[in-house]
Parts: sequence; structure tokens; C-alpha cells
Amino acid sequence: MKLNERSVAAEAAAWEAAGVKLPGFDRAAAAARTREHPVWLHFGAGNIFRGFIAALQQRLLNAGLAGRGIVAADTFDFDIIDKIYAPFDNLTLNVTLNPDGTTSREIVASVTEAVRADTGMERLREIARDPGLQLISFTITEKGYALTGPDGALTPLAASDMEKGPAAPRHAMGVAAALLLERFNAGAYPLALVSMDNCSHNGEKLRGSVLAVARAWVERGFAGQAFLDYVSDEAKAAFPWSMIDKITPRPDKSVEASLLADGIRDMAPIVTSRGTYIAPFVNAERPEYLVVEDRFPNGRPPLERAGVYMTDRETVNRAERMKVTTCLNPLHTAMSVYGCMLGYTRICEEMRDGDIVALIKRLGYVEGLPVVTDPGILDPRSFLDQVVTERLPNPFMPDAPQRIATDTSQKVGIRFGETVKSYIAQGRDLGGLTAIPLALAGWMRYLLAVDDELRPMPVSDDPLREELQAKLAGVVPGRPETYTGQLRDILSNAAVFGTDLTATPLADRIETYFISELGGPGAVRRTLHDALKEDPICRCK
Repeated sequence: MKLNERSVAAEAAAWEAAGVKLPGFDRAAAAARTREHPVWLHFGAGNIFRGFIAALQQRLLNAGLAGRGIVAADTFDFDIIDKIYAPFDNLTLNVTLNPDGTTSREIVASVTEAVRADTGMERLREIARDPGLQLISFTITEKGYALTGPDGALTPLAASDMEKGPAAPRHAMGVAAALLLERFNAGAYPLALVSMDNCSHNGEKLRGSVLAVARAWVERGFAGQAFLDYVSDEAKAAFPWSMIDKITPRPDKSVEASLLADGIRDMAPIVTSRGTYIAPFVNAERPEYLVVEDRFPNGRPPLERAGVYMTDRETVNRAERMKVTTCLNPLHTAMSVYGCMLGYTRICEEMRDGDIVALIKRLGYVEGLPVVTDPGILDPRSFLDQVVTERLPNPFMPDAPQRIATDTSQKVGIRFGETVKSYIAQGRDLGGLTAIPLALAGWMRYLLAVDDELRPMPVSDDPLREELQAKLAGVVPGRPETYTGQLRDILSNAAVFGTDLTATPLADRIETYFISELGGPGAVRRTLHDALKEDPICRCK
């Protein structure tokens, strides 16, 4: 079988025999209704959208709770539309990677149209003018909202859009602003613009960037003040916040092989001109969370019926904080730097290492949960239990510590610094922390680009990598005597760690662990093991 509408209709029995769940709605009718009066436009046509967001709408379509599909669009990687959507009639084969090593398969058909923003702008403008359009959502990564570079200056693309106006925008935020202007001119109809990207305060980031473009256009005479008032009014143009959590890693060869073995052809991944590694199928973990601020001035699909938590902004913020500062992201960062030094290439393999498991258990259960932010709608301990017992050990999840170790300098202030600040604010004893200083010492040791056997090791990309490595100059793994206080300047940087660690007892603890990890071959392992060996909670099965 091949993934297209003809095959799904003509070979339904064969698809079902291959364990594939088929769409349970009239796609042709849904596509016709969507074409005439769309309700949902989405930017960012990659894996998290196909493997999660589009599947939500499919559940509603299957249940008769929705009658229209989603229009998918892309402003960045047009090969995805041309080579992954068009040849497969906008269908996706979703493969769920279950923790027990089995898979579940489903054809997702809720995307009824796919549009390139460069050649399809007129169609996007037509969609924006429809009074019934309820939301434009985004999964474009955090970088997609940025109008400025690290130096604070406008990027060339953003500057061009601001100077040239709404006629032919190229930046995602320029496109969004242009569609809002189109909608304003058509009748100032209300709309929700919903970031579903995995970044803090995502709705705020989206709103700020769209407002910046709109303001520039007003200043240059491309639009009047009334347009800026419309974008500024959240009763008209709302920007709900959200928290999303589902791992959709790059397509795995074993999954592709299993599909081929069951007679499903042409599933090979491609690498786009933008460097995206993507396939006609999406493989993803089973657990998924989407928490969305319920602010939709023109109505919305009944997303709560598909498993989405619809709530208020504060609850979204608390759910995001729970995940990022305690129950998932700190564990990922801690195990990634140690995993790299200990020779691991897969997260699931690290979960068979007693020392690494002890590290993340102490980090989450012992040091994190006492100060965790409880969102109320999700139980932090249950969330953490699922991470430790189901998500991280999943043998089908081909995620690598080397990928997770990317940009660590941009993460530690949130993933560890917020817990440190909570301890200080609550008057808790910082001297009782072990896993956090171990994680930070491990990151410093990792930056030396030598593994635990003293072999050269690549260090993942990080905007501060060269600066930090320069500050560690002179420190030689295997020779603890070469450490002469190089960490102190780094640890005092509150911009990185969220607080000046040298003003706390943690700096001395981090130094002690760091020096120990310089002790020669196997020193990283010994330090990790010895620091946690007496901890019965973290050593339990």
C-alpha cells in the first residue's frame, strides 16, 4: 500500500490488516466545508503538528464533534509541503511508540489543505478574511517568533518585512501580521492566535512580535492606528498561552522497517533544503499534554473533548513551570551531560544505568517536588512518575543526550536556578542539595570536551560554549591540580544560573564535585556513584 486517498479507500482491509486505524469521517465532505469556510489555520507543518495537533482534530472529526479540518501552512521549510504533504494527499501515518515496545498506527487525515506561504499568500489572505475563522495556531519553534538576533538588532528578514510592508511578508511574524491586517480590513473580525510551541509564555512572545510588526507598519503608513488598536485588543485579537509536552523525535529506521515489512511503501525519510529530517510517518511517544488558556473571541473547536486542558492563563503558566523547572526538563539536562561523558547515545539506554537513574530520581523526587509548582489540573508526582517509569525508559524513543545537551547555557537558569531560588525564598537548606550541584558540576566537566575515559568528545552547540570554555582554560581532565578556581567567575553569573551561586553554599559543592570529576579515567562515574550511593530513595527499583 501507498499512503494516499485512493489506497486508503480501495485497500482499507489491507491497511487494517497491517494494524492501521483509518479515519472515521467523510474526508471529502470535511475538505469541501473547510475549503469554503475554514475555522483553523496552522503554521509550522512539522512533526509535533502532524503527530499531536492534527491528531486532536481528527478525534473530533471521528466523533462528529467537528465538521472541518485544518489548513496547514509553512513559512520556512517549503519542502515539507511539496515533498511530505502533496505526494501523500496531506495524509500522515502516525506511529505511537508504546513503552512496552509495541506500536500503534493511525492515518491522520484532518489536514485537508496545505499551503506554502511564499506562493500561497493569496489563499492565506482569503482564509483570513473568512468571518468564521476561529484560530491560527503555530508550532514554529521558539526561534520563529524572534525579530532580533543575539545582538539585539532586527534580523534582515524582520527588518525587510517592516520596511516593505504587508504585500509580500517572509518572516512568520510578518505573515501573521499581514493576515491580521487582511482580517481587520474585511470587518475587524475577532480571532485567536495560539502559540503551541514548547517555550515559556509563548502567547506573550507571539503577541509581542506581531505587535512590533504592526506598529512598524503603522509608523510607515502601511496601516492606520485603528489596525494597531485591533491587534492590541485581546477581545478582538487574543493570544492565548499554552503548555505542550509530547516528544516527536526524528523518524526511526526500525519504525520505517516495520512499516515496510507490513507492506506499507514509500515511507523513507527525506532531508529538506532547510535540513529538516522528516518522513511521511511520524513516530512519537504515547504521553501527551496540551494546556491552553481558554481565550477564543470567535469561538473554538471543543478541544477539551479531545483531551486538551482548557483553563486560565495562570494555570497554563503553573503547568509549564511544573514541567520545565521540576518534573521533566531538569532531568533531561542532568542526564544528557552525564550521558555524553559516559558514552551513551540514547536516553533510554541511560535509564538502565543505576547511577544516572539515582541522579534524576533525587533531582525530581527529593530536591524538586518539595518546591514544585502545582498547577492543580495535573498532579506533579504522577507526572514525574510517568516521566521516570514510562517516558524516559521507552526503548522506542530514539532521543540522544547529545541533542538534549544543545544550548545548555540557555536552560540551566530555568531548569535548576528556579529551584534554587525557591529554596532561598522559602528559607530551605541549600546544603541539602546534591543532585543540582552534581548536574551543574557535570555540565562544567562536559564543557572540557573529554569523556570519562579521557578521550576527546564533541560538545553540542551552545551560544556560550566558546566563552565558557575560555574561562575553563588551563583545567585538564586527569589532573585535578590544574583547577585553580576557574569556576568562580562562571558560577557568579546570575544571567546564566538565575542567581549568583558564589553567594550560596552551592558554589563550594559544585567545585568539590568538579574537582573530583577531574581525577582521571572513571572519575566522573566514581563521583556520581559516591555522591548518591547512600540514598535509599534514589537507589530503589
